[in-house]
Amino acid sequence: MSEAPEKDQKTEAPTDKRRRDAAEKGDVLQSKELGTALVVVAGAAWLALGGQMLVSALGDMLSEGLSFDKGVIHDFDPASTALRLIGMILLPLFILFAVTIAAAIGAPALLGSLGFRSKAFAFKPEKLNPLSGMKRIFGMNGLIELVKSIAKVLLLGSIGAWLLLDQSRNLIGLSSEDIRPALANVGNTFVIAVLIMALSLALVAMIDVPAQIFQRAGRLRMSKQEVKDEHKQSEGSPELKAAVRRRQHEVLRGSARTAVAEATVVLTNPTHFAVALRYRPGEDVAPIVVARGRGATAEAIRELAKESTVPILSYPQLARAIYFTTRTGHIVREDLYLAVASVLAFVFNLDAAISAGAAQPPIEVPKGARFDEKGRPEV
Repeated sequence: MSEAPEKDQKTEAPTDKRRRDAAEKGDVLQSKELGTALVVVAGAAWLALGGQMLVSALGDMLSEGLSFDKGVIHDFDPASTALRLIGMILLPLFILFAVTIAAAIGAPALLGSLGFRSKAFAFKPEKLNPLSGMKRIFGMNGLIELVKSIAKVLLLGSIGAWLLLDQSRNLIGLSSEDIRPALANVGNTFVIAVLIMALSLALVAMIDVPAQIFQRAGRLRMSKQEVKDEHKQSEGSPELKAAVRRRQHEVLRGSARTAVAEATVVLTNPTHFAVALRYRPGEDVAPIVVARGRGATAEAIRELAKESTVPILSYPQLARAIYFTTRTGHIVREDLYLAVASVLAFVFNLDAAISAGAAQPPIEVPKGARFDEKGRPEV
């Protein structure tokens, strides 16, 4: 099969699982241009703002190193002298180092790719395949990288030539100036050149980042069959279903499991809430809530009800009303008696209703007992 048809079949956006798996293997959004631009911009900004600190420290170090008296000659200690001179420039150099390190870390952080991924360092035999290497070099990605490199050289070379032509007169005139003003002018020209180059790299990065986003999205695209296979693997495997069922059962304690098994009916939302009711005529004065829950607990109640053949009926409004107004072990609120009685009457005659094809009876929940999924009274 050729490569083109395979690419044509990848019409689906990548799933969250596909993105996570790719990130774990080291396939994350990254841009070398952005990293280079941030480091150079940070260094250029430091030169513009704190370069005078380094120049002053270097001047002091040079002056100190070339000055000596009789005591220095008598008690000559080159090691301590070297340490003292190096210590004079440690602070500005440390600041420059910290700024560039922060910029290097900031690039992947901005792209959401910051983090350690052990699988990215795993041995990959396909990397040793010469054909794969030739494909990377002479393929589309290699061509794109070549075009980017040529464009960067042309851009930065053009800017450098323009700066030299623009500053040529000033540089030539430095020979007639004193040494200190001449050095200051050279330093200012150098800082300006570095800032302009840094901004040029930032422009390249602004073009490269969207391109990298587009390329990674293309690499991660999936075919419809791959989406179906992933869905089967993640949700359709018997092992996973069994694990989910065990976890659901563990949510409820032993007493709660027994209570659900003895319940008369379970009312559901149908997925977010579940309420198990028990009513034994002549024994219970009113329907009692023996178990209630939401989320994983609700799912556990439904699963246990299915195993114990307890009827499960979907009454969203009534299930929420009982969940938010009645605690486990208490009888339902009085204003809900009529609605619950209608449900229980249907359950007690469930076999006859099923044989007759009767549907669930409609019930009316009082306005003061109507809640949304967050427990807020419905208007």
